[in-house]
Amino acid sequence: MAPAELPILTIDGEAFDDFAGFCREFSKLVAPNKWNGNLDAFNDYLRGGFGSIPSEGGYTLRWLASGRSRQVLGHTAWAFKLAQMLENCDPTNRSAVSEQLARARRGEGPTLFDVLVDIIQDHGEGGAEAEDGVVLELV
Repeated sequence: MAPAELPILTIDGEAFDDFAGFCREFSKLVAPNKWNGNLDAFNDYLRGGFGSIPSEGGYTLRWLASGRSRQVLGHTAWAFKLAQMLENCDPTNRSAVSEQLARARRGEGPTLFDVLVDIIQDHGEGGAEAEDGVVLELV
């Protein structure tokens, strides 16, 4: 199926100002489920079969106002998320998460937007889970 023929699911970057808002926006796609911001669960949801996300044949995930989202889901948002993750992470992962947190606080490395985009792209062409057929459009 050509990308133009795929179902289109939309995330509206104008509809949120922080990660909690992104979670609410993404939850609209997986309703009646509610995504709580866990990145492993985000990865699972992208595989499809939840709410309006097709489980077969792929789909286009159109992220509107992605430039705005890039700003609001920047290093500060990633540092906040990493601090939350550090509270509950496995002791064997504490060092790695602490290092990522320090980098994010310095404004270095990936942003939260980058992390989300990487997870999405892993479900598309060339990704480890390309069989899911996700086409990401950053608009």
